[in-house]
Amino acid sequence: MGTDRVTPGSQTSLREANRARIVNAVQQRGSLTQVELAGLTGLSPATVSNIVKELTTAGVLHTAPTSRSGRRAQQVTLARNLGLVAGLHFGTRSLRVALADVSHRIVAEQRLPLPPDHRADVGLDRAAQLLAEMVEQVDASMSEVLAVGVGVPAPVDVRTGQVSTRGLLRGWDGVAVPDLLGDRLGVPVEVDNDANLGALAEVRLGAARGHRHAVYLRASHGVGGGLVLDGRVFHGRMGSAGEIGHVTIDDHGPVCRCGNRGCLEMYTGARVLLDLLRPTHGSLTLADAVARALEGDPGCRRVFADAGRHLGVALASVCNLVDPEVVVVGGQLAEAGDVLLDPLRATLVERTLPSIGGPALVVPSALGATAEVRGALVVALESASIRTDLPTGAGAQA
Repeated sequence: MGTDRVTPGSQTSLREANRARIVNAVQQRGSLTQVELAGLTGLSPATVSNIVKELTTAGVLHTAPTSRSGRRAQQVTLARNLGLVAGLHFGTRSLRVALADVSHRIVAEQRLPLPPDHRADVGLDRAAQLLAEMVEQVDASMSEVLAVGVGVPAPVDVRTGQVSTRGLLRGWDGVAVPDLLGDRLGVPVEVDNDANLGALAEVRLGAARGHRHAVYLRASHGVGGGLVLDGRVFHGRMGSAGEIGHVTIDDHGPVCRCGNRGCLEMYTGARVLLDLLRPTHGSLTLADAVARALEGDPGCRRVFADAGRHLGVALASVCNLVDPEVVVVGGQLAEAGDVLLDPLRATLVERTLPSIGGPALVVPSALGATAEVRGALVVALESASIRTDLPTGAGAQA
């Protein structure tokens, strides 16, 4: 914001407040038509039009013609030259880094393997080095990076950026990621659980766009979940909300890494599924098993169908508690398509409270393997400071 002092309630302060409302809305949604901006901000169409023209002239916003439902409209995004944001996703076995401009256009992306049980300091060092190299490759400097978003596969206290549960992510217990990575990069850092970021990305940019209440399930080597309630990610007390992988589905089941018995992850994680197939199929990768299931292999189809039913049992409890409009299923297991999703949907119908609106819609992720890193870019952009003041003398109507 500008540094000039204005009188509260004056026309100048009102214009600044309205400009900030519009820029914040575009930051959160990525792109909107002027009509959608008016509905979201509560400003009149004339005010929105005037402010969009001001901020476009000032180089803050960019507009382009588009068509919605057969009607011509002006699509509004942030101007690309405002800077860059970065997203990092630490998976259990790999690191994905994306660099984007403020219009959500990804300009560089890299993925590299990580050793099992890598320590936080080692992983963050590699991430900082890789990000710096990517920034240099696009002929930019770190001074142009406005913020960095980070996703990790463990609960996070988003107030501090600290991994808040012990034992789930070895080498990261109690680590305050913003402090460590921020010191390395000199850039503001926002951190969240990776499934929460996947949920946010699917609501803002993907399969759940237009829905206010959504559940995101990420099923791959581990199982995670994120909840979006009334349009916002729900974290709970210490960031453990949505940890569906540790919902108990069998009191007498195998011991999980969290210390409990019979967690969902012990029945649907990649290692468990591949172990079931080893006596008949030998050593397969998860990608191999998915491909064979889609080709009609009976054993692989059975393993994924059973996994779908187990996921449905746990999701039914979640749906009965929060009553979402849509469930988005991502992660590598979701690549099995309806082999996994049809048994999941059937179980959900059997185990959720009947509603005149029918069961929650179950759909595959629209963003696939990039959902979590796209969510990291979203939180980075939302935390970035975008100036909305205008050059001196560039007045306009409120």
